[in-house]
Amino acid sequence: FMLVDVFSSAENVFLIGDAPWWKRNKTHEMEKEISDLAAQYGIEVHAHTQVDKLSIGMQQRVEILKMLYRDNDILIFDEPTAVLTPQEISELMDIMRQFASEGKSILFISHKLNEIMAVADRCTVLRRGKCIGTVNTKETSVEELSRMMVGRDVSLTVEKGEPDIGDTVLSVRGVTVSRAHKKDAVRDVSFDVNRGEIVCIAGIEGNGQSELIYALTGLEKISHGQISLFGEDISRASIRTRSKSGMSHIPEDRHKYGLILDFRLEQNLVLQRYWQPQFQSKGFIKDGAVRRYADGLIEKYDIRSGQGPVTVTRSMSGGNQQKAIVAREIDKDPELLVAVQPTRGLDVGAIEYIHQQLIAQRDSGKAVLMMSLELDEVMDVSDRILVMYEGEIVG
Repeated sequence: FMLVDVFSSAENVFLIGDAPWWKRNKTHEMEKEISDLAAQYGIEVHAHTQVDKLSIGMQQRVEILKMLYRDNDILIFDEPTAVLTPQEISELMDIMRQFASEGKSILFISHKLNEIMAVADRCTVLRRGKCIGTVNTKETSVEELSRMMVGRDVSLTVEKGEPDIGDTVLSVRGVTVSRAHKKDAVRDVSFDVNRGEIVCIAGIEGNGQSELIYALTGLEKISHGQISLFGEDISRASIRTRSKSGMSHIPEDRHKYGLILDFRLEQNLVLQRYWQPQFQSKGFIKDGAVRRYADGLIEKYDIRSGQGPVTVTRSMSGGNQQKAIVAREIDKDPELLVAVQPTRGLDVGAIEYIHQQLIAQRDSGKAVLMMSLELDEVMDVSDRILVMYEGEIVG
């Protein structure tokens, strides 16, 4: 995102507009104009709220409003639905159709084949920087597009056997999380995650799922309740303590919590383990060991970058940044894998691979706690689903 965190949604939209300086200083007029624009296109946005207080999905809507405010004739949507809920995606598809009917030209960049089939007239497929071909969507299929994208047949369904449920790994009892701008974002939540199962937290974004994950992984403090890992209370444990106890975390916001963007790829791949004897001696990093380890993960997880392990992470595509995080967290061989939107921004081949990895973790007797906004992923991958609404588990 290209947003100024300390500005409101309305101020961010006005930054790129041609409004005179005197109008920019009239906050109420700004907020009303942005609210009216949002209402015109059916986009819910909090015009007066500071951006760093907004959820990822709400920030995405502000970016879309910035584009709408300019009233341009050529619109480029680069993975616009990556962090939107199914309802929001449907609304965005309607907006795009409306733009097309108004005579605007839209370039829609996406990995999501169903969305391409639903909204695009033509589709050009790129693979490894080369143009594979252009097809009319009315004359092709999801299977054909996936074959063009990956270069082989891709299974669009998740294959898994019955779960072999074991002992409890994670136990959450009466957890409540308060936020400065939202009282009790999570209220009195209790559940268990056992060995040999994938439990998914589902719900429309903004109902406390993110805050619950932050509490479980140590990014947010809880105000009440208890979190236990293997029966040991970790409610107030540090993030490293939770990591050393067997927890791995694939975060929702890969830039803020998953990577140090100005570090090299190899450095990011050992962020959780650089202090182990394998990678350091007497306080000095073993560069050769780090390089060999990074090379192994790059090959195993097909992480593509311009200069291999020495690539500056900021220069990599979002999908390959996500692969790097997934590789680092799964390779730790955790007892509990907390995976938040693990396939966001990935192509169908990479999604297939990540799903296989999650199921392999489950089949090897590990516990997996997943959070996803993709309903197909929720239904296909998980063994149990916890539905959150307004900070509570309702089913």
